[in-house]
Amino acid sequence: MTWIKICGMTNLEDALVAVEAGADAVGFVFYEKSPRCVTVETAREIVEKLPENVEKVGVIVDTHPADFLAVIHQTRLNSCQWYLGENNGSATMPKGSKFPAPPAGFNLYRAVPANWFIGNEIRMRDFTASFAKVEKSFISPEQGKKAVERLRTIFLDSGTSRQPGGTGKVFDWQGAAGAIQFLQQTVRVVVAGGLTPENVGEAIEILEPWGVDVVSGVEASPGKKDPEKVRAFVRAVREMDRKTG
Repeated sequence: MTWIKICGMTNLEDALVAVEAGADAVGFVFYEKSPRCVTVETAREIVEKLPENVEKVGVIVDTHPADFLAVIHQTRLNSCQWYLGENNGSATMPKGSKFPAPPAGFNLYRAVPANWFIGNEIRMRDFTASFAKVEKSFISPEQGKKAVERLRTIFLDSGTSRQPGGTGKVFDWQGAAGAIQFLQQTVRVVVAGGLTPENVGEAIEILEPWGVDVVSGVEASPGKKDPEKVRAFVRAVREMDRKTG
């Protein structure tokens, strides 16, 4: 089944609606420029009241995950979705990066603009070829294959370095289909950007992603979810899952 993440949680009510609707994960934005930005205290209070089996993802921009570890531990998040923003337009890891002492079972997700890959075969091949190097910089030998799997997911979004996510716009799905097919030989791809209950089925049919991520497409206003849209989004994904088998 397609993995579903509902992002931009700012209150417990919205997070519980997402969980009850059947989302696999909820996201909390720690980016000051976002209207959905939450404090550490707010995120912790919400996470404490969510079921253990729901993934809790912290979304960060221009902050290295190693520098975010204190927040991860304080809030009991179990994943990090990492965007590079205006301060670092490169998709490469900072040299000498380390990722010490993450919580057990922690997942690290890289988020990049889909346009960065579309039509650029060299960039796609370089990215996938460098994946082994990235894994080595994060994984100790004793952690083995399970730790590798926790890194093997990327988010493709319609954002830019100025607005990494939450744009409410879709990228070129038809143009990206080949790139996503290539990338998924090595990594799992989550599609984000402009998804709604009305178009998510089409996105899944065209792109066949491992997962989908929605923010503004299920909101009543920035930072406030529309419960009916949240439920409709999850229903649309599961309906397409049934159709595609």
